Amino acid sequence: MQKSINREQLIEKIKEIMPECMWIENEELRTKVLEVWCDAMEKGGWTIEDLSTMPFTLLLDPCPGSFLDHTRSVTTVTYHSGQTLKKFFGDKISINMDYMIAGAILHDIGKLLEYEKKDGKVVTSPCGKSLRHPFSGVGLGFAGGLPHEVLHMIAVHAKEGDMGKRTPEATIIHHADFTNFEPFKK
Repeated sequence: MQKSINREQLIEKIKEIMPECMWIENEELRTKVLEVWCDAMEKGGWTIEDLSTMPFTLLLDPCPGSFLDHTRSVTTVTYHSGQTLKKFFGDKISINMDYMIAGAILHDIGKLLEYEKKDGKVVTSPCGKSLRHPFSGVGLGFAGGLPHEVLHMIAVHAKEGDMGKRTPEATIIHHADFTNFEPFKK
């Protein structure tokens, strides 16, 4: 169980367990991303330790990885996909790497409100029964002052975005997310 820590300590812990945050070069954006993580953890009642043990999905039983593993893997796949596209297509494709990394790090942030710990298990929360994580994630990001481009990526990364047009960054995150989910389905 996590001892009571202040916000600055929580931000430092998040940076330790998720070093990919430092890939965001814009310091103001990086700070906002970390603040949104803090807000989500506080509102959802999650600790740093929980992030390494809570499942990234309730749709797979057993879930093959933690919420932290999934977030870091999606972010890493997203980052390398963006770098690869830029390498081979140069200025023929416009990718805002900072926004895309922020979107990847936050794509599932709403799950910290969609899920809750109950009787030692992670289950769908009352909030999650009404709102899936893309919606609560956008709410967290909006309250945190994130750019609308990043909110778009959070909003459309899952099936809720299938009817709309995704930006290149959102498309990459969407596919990175499903690359980190579909292979585990049996």
